[in-house]
Amino acid sequence: MGADLITRARSGDGEAFRTLTEPYRRELQVHCYRMLGSLQDAEDALQETFLAAWQGLAGYQERASVRTWLYRIATNRCLNARRSASRRQAGAWEGPKAELPEPTRLGEVVWLEPYPDVLLDDGRGMSPGPEARYEQTESISLAFVTALQALPPRQVAVLILRDVVGFHSDEVADMLDTTVDAVKSALKRARATLQRTESAEPSRASAPAPAPAGGSAVEEAIVAKFVHAYQSCDIDALVALLTDDVFISMPPQPLQYEGRDAAVRLLAATVGPHSYLVPTRANGQPAFGIYRPAPAGKRGGAELLVLTLSGDRISALTRFEDDLFPSFGLPESFPGAELVFQR
Repeated sequence: MGADLITRARSGDGEAFRTLTEPYRRELQVHCYRMLGSLQDAEDALQETFLAAWQGLAGYQERASVRTWLYRIATNRCLNARRSASRRQAGAWEGPKAELPEPTRLGEVVWLEPYPDVLLDDGRGMSPGPEARYEQTESISLAFVTALQALPPRQVAVLILRDVVGFHSDEVADMLDTTVDAVKSALKRARATLQRTESAEPSRASAPAPAPAGGSAVEEAIVAKFVHAYQSCDIDALVALLTDDVFISMPPQPLQYEGRDAAVRLLAATVGPHSYLVPTRANGQPAFGIYRPAPAGKRGGAELLVLTLSGDRISALTRFEDDLFPSFGLPESFPGAELVFQR
């Protein structure tokens, strides 16, 4: 069947090409997202991948599987994008009209975007290869994707292909037109950089507790408390849910806040009355579209907030702009009568 599809696709049969490649579309999009940290950039790279595959099908020699061949094309398209000088720049604060407190530090990865779980569920169907080292939930978390963006392009490609997708070193070497020794060297450096990044995080009295399973009673309890505290504008209750070393960031703004003291100042300046939270999920984590009062008796979309959980506490808050709402199926606004503020 595969050989017949390839023959038909080579003769110009578009339906045969779609049948041949469509099963890998979502996992390739997830792969591109890990490499680029942006859903939009990942979709652009994915479209380029399928166009290049269609145009280059005559040169496909069938020495590797169609899946491996597509990963080769996608990875190299992402490497080109990573090397591009047109990466997004830091943006200005577009949240509530408030005077923000001085940040703890300024971040470098300002182009990061979240990945909707509704897409992620379709993109993790393929079992990782035998070389994979990361669990699927860990390999799509915001923390991991952010850390990847700080690696040099070829190192991030090698680490994802080997430790996340699970290809063998010789397969990765073929994809990147390099040697097995070069792959092993790049992987060693990438792993060491990630380890240094983790060790450079604020010191903890003990290792962070793992996040509760998605949809578990523990996760639901934390989320419910967070929603009630936020919608009630109860800063003390919000802070009580945070870990001592909580980390808050807000791409594409470079502002970052570490620790409860910084969190108190930021939340006091940005959490306003009559907000309404609509639940969604991003990167395997709880997330919310936040709506605030707007003209004409409406509540307009203000921001997308993603929670990172550690045990029964929140260890990180990542704030994104509301232009991402369509990707999460969130409306731009609600008529005020449809939203009942819960105190």
